[in-house]
Amino acid sequence: MIRTNLVQNTEAHRIVQTAGCFSLLEYQKDVSVSRDTAQSAYFASKMNVHKRQVIASLNGNSVVVQGGAMQMMLGDVNIHTNIKGAGDFAKKLIGSKVTGESAVKPRYGGRGYLILEPTYRYILFEDLANWNGNMVIEDGMFMACEDTVNLSVVARSTISSAALGGEGLFNTALTGHGIAVLESPVPREEVIVVDVENDTVKIDGNMAFAWSNTLTFTVERSTSSLVGSAASGEGLVNVYRGTGRILIAPVR
Repeated sequence: MIRTNLVQNTEAHRIVQTAGCFSLLEYQKDVSVSRDTAQSAYFASKMNVHKRQVIASLNGNSVVVQGGAMQMMLGDVNIHTNIKGAGDFAKKLIGSKVTGESAVKPRYGGRGYLILEPTYRYILFEDLANWNGNMVIEDGMFMACEDTVNLSVVARSTISSAALGGEGLFNTALTGHGIAVLESPVPREEVIVVDVENDTVKIDGNMAFAWSNTLTFTVERSTSSLVGSAASGEGLVNVYRGTGRILIAPVR
């Protein structure tokens, strides 16, 4: 049997969110500081700069994790890779090069706790049920997911969206059902959620960091004419059409 204060609230840290088998541990302040760094650490904590750790509680279930993200395994936890052979490894290696994700995403199962490496980035728990079972994320955002979530690489449908959209030629797609853990550029409180139903969203720049795979993404002029686009000062905009959801950061 394993007992640990990591899954309990203490003066130093507390569980701030749970979803599925995942919990988010947030350190309220850095207490292991020196006299020289105490002041900056104090004000950082006041501005929501905290160490955060994701903990997966395993009770016969499995989770898939970004390669190299594991810090500790407590209990009877086992690990398997997602590689089925040399050909499969080559395919995943190519996918990792174009998405910024690791080629090998180990699968952890058994009974116990899986603790991931701490990070100062913001963590989002996304339930694919709120995305009708499919979403696309920006490169490098994937951290972990339940094993009922499938990961794949999707390509842009048009050359213009890849070359001019600032989102890259390939992205990681998450499909199925369950919880996905993402490293976000902004905290949940600042995320702009836009639900689109047979309509259009135009964004100046690559502010969107997650969107439904059902949306069509193109890059277009902000007005109907080239001169008008130049005069407006906006130029090209990223355009999402159809039905789905978009997560947008107010600043990047």
